[in-house]
Amino acid sequence: MIFGCLRIRLTFRVLVFIMNDVSAVILAGGKGTRLRPLTVFTPKPIVPMMNRPFLAFQLEMLSAAGVEKAVLSLSYQPNKIEDAIGDGSQYRSKVSFVTEPNPLGTSGAFRFAADESSHTFVVLNGDILTDIDLAKVFEQHRNTKADATIVLVEVEDPTRYGLVETDDDGRVERFLEKPKAEDVPHLRSRNINAGIYILERSVLDLIPKNEHSSFEFNIFPAILEKGLNFRSYLLGDGYWRDIGNPTSYLHAHMDFLAGKVGLDLPEIPVQIEIATAASVDRSSLFGEGCVLKPNSAVRNSVLGPGVMLEEKAIVENSVIWGHSRIAAGAAVQGSVIGRSSFIGRSSSITKGTVLGDKATIPDYSVT
Repeated sequence: MIFGCLRIRLTFRVLVFIMNDVSAVILAGGKGTRLRPLTVFTPKPIVPMMNRPFLAFQLEMLSAAGVEKAVLSLSYQPNKIEDAIGDGSQYRSKVSFVTEPNPLGTSGAFRFAADESSHTFVVLNGDILTDIDLAKVFEQHRNTKADATIVLVEVEDPTRYGLVETDDDGRVERFLEKPKAEDVPHLRSRNINAGIYILERSVLDLIPKNEHSSFEFNIFPAILEKGLNFRSYLLGDGYWRDIGNPTSYLHAHMDFLAGKVGLDLPEIPVQIEIATAASVDRSSLFGEGCVLKPNSAVRNSVLGPGVMLEEKAIVENSVIWGHSRIAAGAAVQGSVIGRSSFIGRSSSITKGTVLGDKATIPDYSVT
């Protein structure tokens, strides 16, 4: 038997202002349709990221900034999310759950879930992976006496997003939804909404209760119309990625393995079985109970718990969810394989393939 561990270090800042009146709402109610077939049986907020529920990273980010109370706004398969996260104590958070009675939109869901006893709120989209130092965002928010602060990130291609225009002092001036490609060279910036907001009660009061409403189309324009102090925080050199589709989800894992994400993983001992003749590189990550048979190989990949590679099987630049089996002589490259799947003998799973849970690929197949 060989023992390994996940390497993670958690860093906590000492804040210069009181956080007792701050609570968080994570918008985790989406169906994850862009991430299918991976989200058919697993809600997007808890898809495995480096063998952890994705929400673990957001809860730890909040905790590191001194925000200990978090409400998860749920809709799709809420029981699975509650079972995976529990009371949040393992992520140094106090987590509660609220399930929308019907789809309420981004701001409507926030209003429904918001802790009425809080004065300041941080709102996170439940599919954003970032290593942002949230304490710095709070610090700017307080120093500028903002009613609302929106985190922005610069992207090369803004045509898939909503652009946010600001003045030289970082005040939000205008929102521009999905600009046309021919207009991009003439834009003042390529900064988009990063899905992280800090809001005061003055903004909460703008959101109608139990009604469908959107931050992007309803509430943010209302903040500007009423002349509230609406500020921006540019992420700069930090890491940010929307993991909402399979390509981006796989790239996030590759970024982690390459050391591009400024987040550490907790040290969790795992027991795996690697045959003497098997080949494993230093960057790959393994879950508890993985088995690698003779002459199998794993390169730059993440294998979930209980994954088995039979003789001469190869996995490269891929993510394999738990309890899947790669049969003898099969090769998986640049792909994501769902939980409890079977890849037949001498099959070739080529770059860009995404298989859902319990998929079966017959022997000698090419996908």
